[in-house]
Amino acid sequence: MRTNTWRINIVKKPSINTVTVKNLVNFLLILAAILLIITALNFRSLSKHAIENQALAHAELVRASLTAHMKGGIMDKRDYYMEEIKSLHQINRLRVIRSQEVIKQFGKGRDDENIADALVTKVLETGKHLFESKEWSYTPSMRAIIPYIASSKGRLNCLGCHKVAEGAVLGVVDIELDISGYRNHSLYVLAGMTLLSLLFLVLIILNTRRTINNYVQTPLETLIDHAMEAYRKHTPVCLEQFKTREFTNVAHEINLFNADVIAHQEMLKEKNRELIALNDEIESTLRETIYTMGIIEEQRSKDTNNHTRRVMLFSQLLAQKSGLSENDIDLVTAASPLHDIGKLGIPDSILLKPGRFTDEEYRLMQNHTNIGFSMLKHSEREILKAAGVIALQHHEAWDGSGYPQGLKGEEIHIFSRIVALADVFDALHTKRIYKEAWELDKVVAWISEQRGKHFDPALVDLFLQNLEEFVAISNRYNNDAPDSALNGNGPVPAGD
Repeated sequence: MRTNTWRINIVKKPSINTVTVKNLVNFLLILAAILLIITALNFRSLSKHAIENQALAHAELVRASLTAHMKGGIMDKRDYYMEEIKSLHQINRLRVIRSQEVIKQFGKGRDDENIADALVTKVLETGKHLFESKEWSYTPSMRAIIPYIASSKGRLNCLGCHKVAEGAVLGVVDIELDISGYRNHSLYVLAGMTLLSLLFLVLIILNTRRTINNYVQTPLETLIDHAMEAYRKHTPVCLEQFKTREFTNVAHEINLFNADVIAHQEMLKEKNRELIALNDEIESTLRETIYTMGIIEEQRSKDTNNHTRRVMLFSQLLAQKSGLSENDIDLVTAASPLHDIGKLGIPDSILLKPGRFTDEEYRLMQNHTNIGFSMLKHSEREILKAAGVIALQHHEAWDGSGYPQGLKGEEIHIFSRIVALADVFDALHTKRIYKEAWELDKVVAWISEQRGKHFDPALVDLFLQNLEEFVAISNRYNNDAPDSALNGNGPVPAGD
């Protein structure tokens, strides 16, 4: 049963293969995501830089063409050239916007050469080019606004035609480029990289699973099975079946361990037998000591001979009839001799008084229950703990009228209820220094009357149903019988 439970618990846990692959997949997915993000950002940056360079090249081409048209006196034909540039280079919009200096010198020109929004105005003021991207729209585009700076350097001497200062902004080239091709190309590249990454990830996972299965999981399972078999059959684990040094070393250590365990197995068994025998001897000695202490208390109290034995056997019989477990029957039987151990703390003047007690004497006599419990409560032994409970509660009454705690009903421990009935039956049915023995009929009548008052009703019923057995014990161990209640195996059974 324990083996099956162990195997069920093992099945619920993930295998080395599963744990390793899961962790590896998580790591590789994170790594792949990071690499794809970095690649995408770099590719985007490179694409953006390329588009910006393309826009700058277009702007420079427009500038050169406008200068050539101006010097050739054919500015009225510039529209044809501008349209050609738009059609050849994926340009959605291309226009040239004049600055105020050019307008003052040459006039406003066409209407579209004077439309300046905030971005154009900013470039005209700063003389620095500006780029605005719309890469996430359905038709992505980039707007480039590039200043036309007056310069006397190079072959395109702007100052030869324009009466402005060196470095003045003559206007801007406003270009809107269609970048769908760049974006689509980027997406194709990223999709390809993603597929390659996934393919690489699958190959890594398959190879890892194969490696773990061949070199870790299967050898480990084999090692466990062979180690158990080696222990059962007293044969070593074969080292040649393992391919790795680590498992070979572990198998070797298992062989050494098994050899050591097997070598000491008989010694351990012998030590265990000795411990069991010693524990049995301690238990037997404890029982003898408990019974002897009960006899000592009995002799001091001047009780009738064999009172301790009879109460013990009455308690054993009543516990058996009550259906208690074997362990509880054994406990109440072994512990019952100490029910009155507290009387050792009661002065002789009270304990041996033949007449009735005064109220103060009765109060002191009642304290023997607390004294007995105080003597026994510190022990952790089951028998002595049970004896402590019995010593404390055996004068409690079912209706709550008893002492010392006034417990009621099942608040009183079953051991104490059993010993209480056994003790009272023996006290009434035998002669004491303060009274003569009662006739059996009178004893039975009084106990029946106390059913549900002083005694547990169920126990009284069992007592009455099995009265002959109780009387047999009482007759067998009467006051004239020799006082020896223990043999080598513990209390003498009621039927002996």
